[in-house]
Amino acid sequence: MKRLFASIAALLVIVFTAFGCATPGGPGWDTLIDGEKGMENWNKVGDANWRAEGGAIVGDKGKGGFLMSKKSYKDFELYIEFWPDHTANSGIYMRCADGNNPTDRTCYEANIFDQRADQSYATGGIVHRAVVNPAPKAGGKWNTYEIHMKGTQLTVKLNGVVTAFMEDKDLPSGPFGLQFGNRGKEPGGAIKFRKVMIREL
Repeated sequence: MKRLFASIAALLVIVFTAFGCATPGGPGWDTLIDGEKGMENWNKVGDANWRAEGGAIVGDKGKGGFLMSKKSYKDFELYIEFWPDHTANSGIYMRCADGNNPTDRTCYEANIFDQRADQSYATGGIVHRAVVNPAPKAGGKWNTYEIHMKGTQLTVKLNGVVTAFMEDKDLPSGPFGLQFGNRGKEPGGAIKFRKVMIREL
């Protein structure tokens, strides 16, 4: 049974790799961040100093926090352009059970954390749920995440390469969020987002 599941998962990853997301910006896509525009589309959670600066939305100070979407989503595609400092602790949180208290246990998190102690769930992985091996490095450059969430299946694609896939039914829908740092702990370096787009499926 495990071998059959692994084969099915591999096939799904191949299909996603071949066809990818629909072209971002086409029909059905909503743009939530475009350069320095879009702060009004989010609810702030935590004390991160989110602001528009240098052609992007930036967080680099405070104990940490999130920009949480004002709308909940079930099935969707996400396209995100992001720049993390080499020490950044960030991530894309999805289908959060509570948008006012997002955690990596109550949301699905596509991680952005090159220096995570456990590299199994570093950048490109889905924290606690799908390992990334080998873990790519995203620090100090612009990157793209293309994320596909349909039913129980979540696929993460970093810079055009599928890095993680999982099946899970725990979280059926909810808002998604952009993380800076880790509330209650010392945060890492800056995270910048210059494009965030979503298309409901």
